[in-house]
Order: sequence, then C-alpha cells, then structure tokens
Amino acid sequence: MTTPVCTRASNGKTRPSSYPSFTSYVSARQPVLLRTARSLTANPSDAEDLLQTALAKTYVAWERIEDHRALDGYVRRALLNTRTSQWRKRKVDEFACEELPEPEPQPGDDDPAERQALHDAMWRAIMKLPARQRAMVVLRYYEDLSEAQTAEVLGVSVGTVKSAVSRALGKLRDDPELGVVR
Repeated sequence: MTTPVCTRASNGKTRPSSYPSFTSYVSARQPVLLRTARSLTANPSDAEDLLQTALAKTYVAWERIEDHRALDGYVRRALLNTRTSQWRKRKVDEFACEELPEPEPQPGDDDPAERQALHDAMWRAIMKLPARQRAMVVLRYYEDLSEAQTAEVLGVSVGTVKSAVSRALGKLRDDPELGVVR
C-alpha cells in the first residue's frame, strides 16, 4: 500500500502535503502502522482503508499534536477509535465466513499448510473475543506494547489491561479449535 500524502484544495485539485514532517513520519512508520491495522481488521483491504482514515485524521490534527514523539500512540488511538466506529455502524448483512482462502505457499517454509492452519485457527479464536479484549491482545502481543503503553493507548488503567488480557488469554486457552496447539 502506498499512502499518498496529499491534501485537497478548495478547487478540488490535490496538492502535496504542507507538512513535510508528516510525510516523513508516514514514510518511516507505515509498515508498523499497517501491521496494527491488519491486526484490528479481518482482511488486508479493510486494514489499508482503516490506516488511510486514521492517517487522514492525524493529518488534520497535525498542528495540534504537541509531542511528536507520541505520534504512534496518537495514530494507534485513531485506528482503534475508527475501527470501533466501524464496528458500531457495520451493516447487518455482513458476516464472518468459516473458511479462509488458501494462501500461496512461500518457498523455504517448513510446512506452510500446518503453519497457515495454526495461524487461521489463532486468528479465528482472536476474532471471537469481544472488541475491547481483542484490541488489548493485539496491542500487547502483536504490537508488543507493554501493559502501561497499552493502557495509555486505550485510555484505561494498567489493571484493566492486565485483567482483560488475562481473561482473553483464558478464553483462547479454552478454545477447542486451538486444542492442537497445547
């Protein structure tokens, strides 16, 4: 995914970003942020859309963001807020499918079918978690944030993160589809 960093002028034409620091930030952090977005959505296309929306919100607020060292947290919060809004507005005719298409095998993989089956089973189990627990698990284990960082991104206490993640891991341990992993 390439993230064009442009703004739309009042005449409808696009022009390059007036914030070179935003352009640099997006170029440097896009892979990590896209990974976060993919962890919050069911497919890569939705993840790209989610990241684009979060970056647009970040761009609009760029001048108001005082500490540019905290940009990842700001964008992660925008990703979570946007995704939460999408969950609330989702159409009734949307549904999760039981089977995912088989990915192309990568050369050099030990056993791609077994690895993919495990990945799919884990992802299905994570998608069964409530949205808040899922977000905490994704931030803790996929984004490798500390409990304190996760709490800060989500605007909750560290204790809330600890207890919610503990309950989520318990649900994952009890998931019959993941019994093979144990």
